[in-house]
Amino acid sequence: MKIGIFANETKKSMRIKNELITKFKERHFILDDTHPDIVITIGGDGTLLSAFHSYEDQLENIRFVGVHTGHLGFYTDWRLDELDDLIISLQSDNGQAIAYPLLDVSVHYRNQSKPDKFLALNEATLKRIGMTMAADVYIGGDFFERFRGDGLCVSTPTGSTAYNKSLGGAVIHPSLAALQLTEIGSLNNLVYRTISSPLIIAPNDWITIRPNQTSDYFMTLDQKTVYGKEIEEIMFKISKRKIRFAKYRHTAFWRRVQTAFIGDSYEN
Repeated sequence: MKIGIFANETKKSMRIKNELITKFKERHFILDDTHPDIVITIGGDGTLLSAFHSYEDQLENIRFVGVHTGHLGFYTDWRLDELDDLIISLQSDNGQAIAYPLLDVSVHYRNQSKPDKFLALNEATLKRIGMTMAADVYIGGDFFERFRGDGLCVSTPTGSTAYNKSLGGAVIHPSLAALQLTEIGSLNNLVYRTISSPLIIAPNDWITIRPNQTSDYFMTLDQKTVYGKEIEEIMFKISKRKIRFAKYRHTAFWRRVQTAFIGDSYEN
């Protein structure tokens, strides 16, 4: 088994990385950050997002393991005091994994024959700088609404707990390979109307957004920002590819939600 280690640049994460490297060498693991079988991320969910994009061309051959150096995240299962337990789990690895859906994004630009293609783990957003955004929204190829407001967010089930949730979107279990479309600051008055609620899109459908013909739109794809080209059309669909996590001790999704957003509770 080849192990890659991907850490953020904080002193704590770098210390844990060096500690793990020493432990792996003592146990004769192969360390390989270029073509690993397992990628261990050290930090938080942001670190895992960065690792995902760094290795997205190898997703079919890689499983991820998250070690968190702060609060428990949605992608990080292991605490700092459990490094020896993690190594024991790696030594008895049997290849099991749990897979989460990803988002395929195709961006068509004016004066460009081929679209740019992106992959997102959490979400993609479209906004306009400093002005109201206007865009036509299609679902499964059929016109749905003309949106006016601050922007639109399309998220995966795991991404439903991130920016989507802060927008009032629903939390979706990752076993449901569905898209979610959530409006950002929509305008609703006697002149302009939108659905004004999150939409859950079936996995065999897709979302198309066609903004007005202006060049001051920008997109975000997880942590990446795309800006500077005239966007003609953006298509979103559930990807055939998935991210896989080593299933040693993967915390149940609803337990993660409860821990992250509710915390300690008491039964009556």
